[in-house]
Amino acid sequence: MSSPQSTRRYKVLVAKMGLDGHDRGAKVVARALRDAGFEVIYTGLRQTPEQVAMAAVQEDVDVIGVSILNGAHIHLMRRLLRKLEELGAEDIPVVLGGTIPVLDIEPLKEMGVRDVFLPGTSLKEIIEKVRRLAEEKRSREEAEGLARVEG
Repeated sequence: MSSPQSTRRYKVLVAKMGLDGHDRGAKVVARALRDAGFEVIYTGLRQTPEQVAMAAVQEDVDVIGVSILNGAHIHLMRRLLRKLEELGAEDIPVVLGGTIPVLDIEPLKEMGVRDVFLPGTSLKEIIEKVRRLAEEKRSREEAEGLARVEG
């Protein structure tokens, strides 16, 4: 018998943070994820990292996908990850897409970003990675739930 947790669709929050007003790529990714069977919440433009973190917690998402094209990715991702930690939601994997300098990828991953998708990354690759991260999060949640029940 499967639990309700394992039968609900994976839920992804797609966010645009900061003053970046270009959201075509975020909308394309959101649509591709929806077409692949995900439940997708799109935050719209000009969200703060704190708004994104709060929305992710309120919506109980499995993954957060952020699109940043304005060069403020280090600052905004640091604030987002810090707010998730403050909310006790650091277990929500965060991925980033956009015009990110290659030299910034490793520092972003070291701060906790799970993956970085550069321009030209295939939608198939993004979908597969997001699905894998969502599966990992759900598996951890189910294992923790079983441990509490058995403990």
